[in-house]
Amino acid sequence: MRSIVINMKSKRHYEFADLLEIMRVLRSPGGCPWDAEQTHASIRRNMIEEASEAAEAIDLNDSQLLCEELGDVLLQVVFHADMAAGAGTFSIDDVIDGICKKLIVRHPHVFGEVTVSNSSEVLANWDEIKRSSKGHDTLRQSLDAVSYGLPGLMRLQKLLSKCSKAELAVPDADGWVGELMDLARKANEQGVDLETQAAAACRLIADAASDH
Repeated sequence: MRSIVINMKSKRHYEFADLLEIMRVLRSPGGCPWDAEQTHASIRRNMIEEASEAAEAIDLNDSQLLCEELGDVLLQVVFHADMAAGAGTFSIDDVIDGICKKLIVRHPHVFGEVTVSNSSEVLANWDEIKRSSKGHDTLRQSLDAVSYGLPGLMRLQKLLSKCSKAELAVPDADGWVGELMDLARKANEQGVDLETQAAAACRLIADAASDH
């Protein structure tokens, strides 16, 4: 173990294989007790936080910060994959294999014989392939598949978008719920991401208080 640690410290440039090895060392006997004790559930929040920080770096248009935050997101992927490998459920190779296969299947206009003329047709094909591969025969199944872990505004816009594509008229609602739904519909029509706008509003508030 010690020789591995010394070799790792002496490297001038690290690669993906090094990250996998470092994680293996950290979670091995004699490594880091905290890393070894973690479970998928115990670091679930970390994944959300790191993804949110990467999104913030994008909003700030800070490429150096984005590079750092993407590393933190990648760490979470590797961390979960290492735990799964230890439990014998799946490995990082399975993760990579799965996403490669998904990308190939969902891009038949690149890897198959399908012809598209614009990005809208690409998205339509993607949605159809996704529904077929997941066995979603009804709109309700497609709506239930939208992650409950998404921020509320983002999930609302996504649900309303799916209903609109299916030409389903969503009943009106009263009070704040109705106002939120109207706002989300208008945002969808104008191609506006409400979560991004909400984040911008939060930054304006913070900046206004910077001298107080």
